[in-house]
Amino acid sequence: MTGNQKFPSDLLLVAVLVILTDIFVLVPVLSGSFIRTALGLPLLLFLPGYALIAMLFPEKSGLEGMERIALSVAMSISVVPLIGLALSYTPWGIKEVPLLTSFSAFTLLMLVAAYVRRSYLPADRTFEVPFRVLALTLISGVMGNPESKTEKNLRIILALSFLILIGTGAYAILVPQEKEPFTEFYILGTNGMANNYTTEYIQGESGTYIIGIANNEHRTVDYTMEVRLENKLLPLPENLQHIRLAHNTTLEEPLEITPSVEGENMKLEFLLFNETEKNVPYKDLCLWINVGEEV
Repeated sequence: MTGNQKFPSDLLLVAVLVILTDIFVLVPVLSGSFIRTALGLPLLLFLPGYALIAMLFPEKSGLEGMERIALSVAMSISVVPLIGLALSYTPWGIKEVPLLTSFSAFTLLMLVAAYVRRSYLPADRTFEVPFRVLALTLISGVMGNPESKTEKNLRIILALSFLILIGTGAYAILVPQEKEPFTEFYILGTNGMANNYTTEYIQGESGTYIIGIANNEHRTVDYTMEVRLENKLLPLPENLQHIRLAHNTTLEEPLEITPSVEGENMKLEFLLFNETEKNVPYKDLCLWINVGEEV
């Protein structure tokens, strides 16, 4: 390991951004701030990939700057869904805090690995982002004396384009966008996960599912639900027949089903209706079950 133990500025910047994102997401007072969105997008689309690329290519000669940026975005787009898929098989599931923790932990671990790998390289071979040189070059290019009228016009266009870009980004962050109203309707197994559903029955036996409804309609909604086996209604408890949910509220309730007929590959339907349409299901889900003879 070389004697240069200074933590690289690019890795330090990524670590600071990850920690700031965690703070603005987890602290209730700050979680409603637009800064949360501004910090959250890089954590999803850039930072994990940059940390991974920094670990894989610690040398200057490995990749050029633009190649690193492009690969960082590509690797983030690849890594983030894989982490989400892995979480779906854990008791924590795909929820905000487990996702944030996983993305942050992955990024920080890759940063530590990148630092260790760079530490074993001579200083003249170690990759670094020359922030100071880049800033001086940019300022010199914009503020320096132009050699021709054409160069002067190009600098003006560059400056205007930069201002437009900053203004557009600020508008997108500061001005809240109205989200499309929607309702989530889902079924979970008895383990609280989207798997291990009861699909094999013996006549007279019961199976339990967890019904989930999340109201994101920006208003209070009255729902009704039906469960049908081969298009025949099954009895439901009163609390699931008529459901009133306020906006941004989620209901998860166990539902015990006792099939009324025998058969194979029978369609078990879960139908959710909203208050505006009573005849056509607003959301529908189904499972295919087998019911055998009583032994």
